[in-house]
Formats: sequence, C-alpha cells, structure tokens
Amino acid sequence: MVLTINIEKMTNQLIDHTRDYGMPLDDYQTLPHAVTAKASDFVGLHAPRHCHPRAQLIYAGSGVMRIETDVGCWVIPPLRAVWVPPGITHSVNALGKVEMRTLYIRADIAARFGAQCSLVEVGPLLRQLILSLCELPTNYDEAGRGGLIAQLALQEIRFLGTPALHLPLPASEKLMRVCQQMIQQPETPVTIETLADQLAMSARTLARHFEKETGLSFRQWRQQARLIEALARLASQQPVAQVADALGYASASAFTAMFRRTLGVEPSRYFVS
Repeated sequence: MVLTINIEKMTNQLIDHTRDYGMPLDDYQTLPHAVTAKASDFVGLHAPRHCHPRAQLIYAGSGVMRIETDVGCWVIPPLRAVWVPPGITHSVNALGKVEMRTLYIRADIAARFGAQCSLVEVGPLLRQLILSLCELPTNYDEAGRGGLIAQLALQEIRFLGTPALHLPLPASEKLMRVCQQMIQQPETPVTIETLADQLAMSARTLARHFEKETGLSFRQWRQQARLIEALARLASQQPVAQVADALGYASASAFTAMFRRTLGVEPSRYFVS
C-alpha cells in the first residue's frame, strides 16, 4: 500500500508513514538490512532541512522533486534519482504531484559510493528493482528474494557525469546572496556587469570568483537556474510559451532550443512517458 498525502491540507508539515506492515518509522534506519525501501505519494510537499543515519537514493517515479543542501540543489525528474550520503542535511520539495520512492542504504555500504550528493541514472532495470523493493515488507528476508533484489539494486547504481540538473551554490556569503536572488527571481534580466556593480568589484573579478566557487561560468549557472525553475513549472502543467515568457526568454522557440540542447528533448515531450 502506498500512502498518499495532500499537503494542501497539511501546510508545510511532513507526515512520513510506513506501508502497512506494523513497522515503526525508525526501522527504515535501524534494521540490519543493507537496503530498506519506502514508497510515498505527495502533492506539494516541503520537507524542511533534516538528515538521516543512512544514505538515500531518492527517486521520483513520476513528477519532479528538488533536493537542496548547503552546497547545491538537484532536480529529480523521472529517469533520475539523487544520491544523498549519510548525515547530509537536506530539504525535499515535491513540485506538484510526486510519487517518491526511496532506498535507504546502510552507512557502511554507502561509503563505497562516495560522500558527495550526485545524480543517478535510473534505467529500466534499476527502476523495477526500486519498485519491487517498495512492494516488499520493510523487514524482508535478506536471505531470500528481497536480499537478491537489494544486492542487484546496489550493483545497478550508476552516477551521471552531466551536471545539467545540478545547481552548485557558492561558499562565500556575498555570492550566495546573489545566487539566491537569481533563484528566487529567475526571470530578472541580470548581467554579470550589474551584479559586479552591486558587489563593488569588476565583472572580470566576479566571473573568476563565480567559476571558482561553483565550477560553472555565470552564464552556465544562470541557465541551469532557469532550467530548474522551468522543470518545476512544466511539471505543474504550465504551457511552454508561458514558462518561456515567465523566465525571460525572448520567445518560446528560444526556450525550446535551450531545453532540447541541454536535456535532449523538447519541453512539451519531457514528461511524456
């Protein structure tokens, strides 16, 4: 059984239930199993900053989620998941209706996957393994079918090299304020020159600091910020032309060209299974 939660009736409150197996909430974290799994459906979820003793593989079976940490944010559309190592403080935002499927992975096993958040490709096999684990009792038999599925799921985790759906955040307070401003107002036609004036430095110096702290040029970072916002709006079924206009693109065709160049498909087809 999958629990469905309507956050419109439960403002900014995360209600995190198990599937009807009589298991208390913390058994996802404390069972000796290498992998435990949970399925939850949400509408407009905002889970404030928190962390877990286990790693998480957070997957959106449908819909879009945004995961935010101190060093960046990641967008999770279908066919992608985010790897969150143990102890990493993060928040989760469901952008509209989302089917969230989570694997909790024991810390000693998670250590081999690294200590950084990363995007994971979810191919047909890994997707089915995640769904199969979510259908099993939380306290499944590790020596039986459940244990085999869990071990194969661990073998199938493949990290993506592309940062297209990752928005790194700078460490310095000044640049963080600038980035938060652009995240909150992605349609603002800001240039690196106007930002440099605000920070009382040259555009060349700002560009150098920006790339050093985020790993992206200012132009690349701003495009990804807009792309992340575009996914949120498209997931809520806003028309492509309306999204393009809201994000400051000169035309729907210009927005579509950027979207296709970055994600390989037109925005009107991105959420079509």
